[in-house]
Amino acid sequence: HVQLVESGGGSVQAGGSLRLSCAASGYSYCMGWFRQAPGKEREGVAAIEGSGDKTYARSVSGRFTISRDFGKNTLYLQLNNLKPEDTAVYFCAPIHCGTWTSLTKLWGQGTQVTVS
Repeated sequence: HVQLVESGGGSVQAGGSLRLSCAASGYSYCMGWFRQAPGKEREGVAAIEGSGDKTYARSVSGRFTISRDFGKNTLYLQLNNLKPEDTAVYFCAPIHCGTWTSLTKLWGQGTQVTVS
């Protein structure tokens, strides 16, 4: 199974920015970023295909940007204009293309983003 290590989270004020990274031990054509806030279910926020096509949840569209470095097997998420409602633990995962369904049941530890 692919191993996932997320990093880059932190505490920022509203309007601030962060860049999250996800190091994956293997390649997957489609990858996604997810987040889970306290008391809420995990939700998909951004996805990218090997073709470069990107999909964003409506709540983050225009503020978040997903990208990947194939050579480094690393996925990124640039978070701009952060809002308190973006506070959550952020995870990455390989996904079924065109869906928010993870291909793995073994999630990484995630990275905490806190916006005040």
